Amino acid sequence: MIKSKFFIIICCFVSFYGYSQDKITINNAPPLEGIIQKEDLLEPTYVYWYEKNNKDYKPEAAVVKQLQKKFKNISIKAFMGAWCQDSRLLVPKFYKLLELSDFDEDNLEMIAVNRAKKTKDNLQKGYKVTRVPTFIFYKDGKEIGRFVEYPIENLEEDLLKIVSEKPYKHPYSKQ
Repeated sequence: MIKSKFFIIICCFVSFYGYSQDKITINNAPPLEGIIQKEDLLEPTYVYWYEKNNKDYKPEAAVVKQLQKKFKNISIKAFMGAWCQDSRLLVPKFYKLLELSDFDEDNLEMIAVNRAKKTKDNLQKGYKVTRVPTFIFYKDGKEIGRFVEYPIENLEEDLLKIVSEKPYKHPYSKQ
């Protein structure tokens, strides 16, 4: 009887241990959180999904050319989660699209959030981030639109609509 109770306690301890909030990755790097640079995504923990999704992405050349013109006077605040499948798929594509469009990455602030969509410094506060990735576009300091979680058409077409200030509703827009 005592052995079975001990066994149950050990099993509970082991199963709850897996639910720890502060997970450490295989190479002992802490999870990404806060303001990050593209180089952070090239670290061994993240590079396997970043490089694959970046290299595999082939945006429409005509749309890229239009984006080059429209990205002038645009700044972007982006939120992503390294734990999130949508972020793993779209953030590498997003960076490739910015690069091909000659976007000045000094006008981009990328913020990695935890699963609660927060950072230790509350960098998400005031931005109403409920899903990731979220890319918020500004022109002359005013928000002109946001991309949330997944595209309606495709990434480049959705971004072109936003920066062209054409009607665009992300999947979670209130109708």
